[in-house]
Amino acid sequence: MLVWMLSLSSVIIVSLISFVGILTFWLNDKRLRRIIIYLVSFSAGSLFGDAFIHLIPEAIENSASVNVSIFIIFGILSSFVVERFLQWRHCHIPTTSDHPHTFAYMNFLGDAVHNFIDGIIIAGSYIVSIPVGISSTLAVVFHEIPQELGDFGVLIYGGFKRSKALWLNFLTALTAVGGALFALILGSIIEGFTPLVIPFAAGNFIYIAGSDLIPELRKDTPEIGKAALQMVSLILGVAAMLFILLLE
Repeated sequence: MLVWMLSLSSVIIVSLISFVGILTFWLNDKRLRRIIIYLVSFSAGSLFGDAFIHLIPEAIENSASVNVSIFIIFGILSSFVVERFLQWRHCHIPTTSDHPHTFAYMNFLGDAVHNFIDGIIIAGSYIVSIPVGISSTLAVVFHEIPQELGDFGVLIYGGFKRSKALWLNFLTALTAVGGALFALILGSIIEGFTPLVIPFAAGNFIYIAGSDLIPELRKDTPEIGKAALQMVSLILGVAAMLFILLLE
């Protein structure tokens, strides 16, 4: 019962982050870009940190190393499939005429699928242990803040009013609840389901951090001071996951 409560509470909190788009009401694009790039750095660090510090070691303890490797690859491929075939990517930069992203409806569908997977990851992590669940939830939260700002920008650029875009963003975020319920139910009736979710989650996190977040950082203006701050933010993201490990 505790695992169910923590899982559902966590995915609801993650879903509520979709309302972070409200910040765009007060921040202009230039200031928002300046903030987001460091959030993206921190997010990349937390995703890498959770994958390599929490998820993969936990998976190796509970399953054969070959199985772990296969499901890490499966997690990487699943993220690739969502992006490639649904024409959706983890866009964290506000959408403007200089940064177009016209697939508003396709982004809506792709984001729903991505959030459903996040729900599976969070619930599956809590089934393994509460500390692993907390670390995965925080990694998703850190990633969702810049992600939801990017998704909100896509909907605005696609012609939606701000109020409607906020609610549509929230509706797609709620699919995480469905993903959590899916994992909790399957985890209780299928033996061996949970150990496979953890390397799958690690693969998703590695793909997102390596394929989407790091390349966005490399696109930014190569100023020494800015690059140094991005590196510090990246390290802090990893450190946050390490700190959780030390508390266990």
